[in-house]
Amino acid sequence: MALDRRDLLRGGVGIGAAAAFGAGTPAVADSEIVQGLKQPSRMAAAYSGTPIEHFRQARRLLIDNDNLLGPRHAIAAVREHIEKIKTLRQDTKGADRQDLMELQTQYAEFASWLYQDMGDFGSAEFWLDRAFQWSHTVDDGDLTSYVMARKAQLAGEKRNLVDVVDLAEAAQRMARPRSRLAAVARTYESYGHALRGESSDSERAIDDVRNSLDRVSSDTTPWGVWLNEQYLDVHRAQGLEVLGKHAQAAEVFTNAIKALPAGYHRDRGVYLARAAVAHAGAGSPEEAAVVGLQALAVARDTGSCRIMRELVNLDKTLVPWQRQPEVSAFRENFDAVLAHES
Repeated sequence: MALDRRDLLRGGVGIGAAAAFGAGTPAVADSEIVQGLKQPSRMAAAYSGTPIEHFRQARRLLIDNDNLLGPRHAIAAVREHIEKIKTLRQDTKGADRQDLMELQTQYAEFASWLYQDMGDFGSAEFWLDRAFQWSHTVDDGDLTSYVMARKAQLAGEKRNLVDVVDLAEAAQRMARPRSRLAAVARTYESYGHALRGESSDSERAIDDVRNSLDRVSSDTTPWGVWLNEQYLDVHRAQGLEVLGKHAQAAEVFTNAIKALPAGYHRDRGVYLARAAVAHAGAGSPEEAAVVGLQALAVARDTGSCRIMRELVNLDKTLVPWQRQPEVSAFRENFDAVLAHES
């Protein structure tokens, strides 16, 4: 029996679909990136400031780029910088060598995040493992705790029912007591409980974090500075959705998206896509289709597979209402994006 092109297109968007959506980068860094950089001391002299300042600034710019344009534009530069930092470390001693190792760890965690958004979970795990290993050589407890919390988040993204809570609890044990990083890990624990169907435990974890926000706002760690009411709300809504509380999830998503600061273009698209799925689950197909179209526009800008996975789910959920004008418009536009990116 012939396969419908529509089904073929939809089947290509999911975990590991990054290559079809413009990612196209191998999982492990290539040594050719820094071919010819055989003399680290001469390489260091090329920077107007110090190499450490250069790579710190570059990382900040790449994070901004990721927020606006998505991961596929940043990943090659991130991996190239990791290799350059490794080369510089060969001829560096003392505090500078330690600072470069910390930067290498931070870049590895960022690479993991980019691959996670691209839907390449294998590469995301690879770079998180490298970041976790390297963080121990830096002897930065906050950085190690943060990477462990990110492992819990990635497990949640994969809907791994076994690991999310265990990893989140491990991150809390590693974090300073009553710190922001402990609250971040507790947030990811909440979603793990939701995945397991443990509604009361999930809500209790969210309430614990919400009650800690004023206290942890003064924490001096540079990690998890984005933990605020909106971030907490979108994670609560995500938990409500997997628990089947669709209408409640849609309402919480909607309010959180309205309060989201400017500049979070890709993440706003992720939340819009999840809100659209919640609207559909709640039996509001017109609202779901309208919000889904907004998310689709962000997916087109950024190449985010996190958005596209949600929209694949939305598209399937909307099938019973496919003759409604708003739903038809969403599905036609969705097909056009899939056809263009395949």
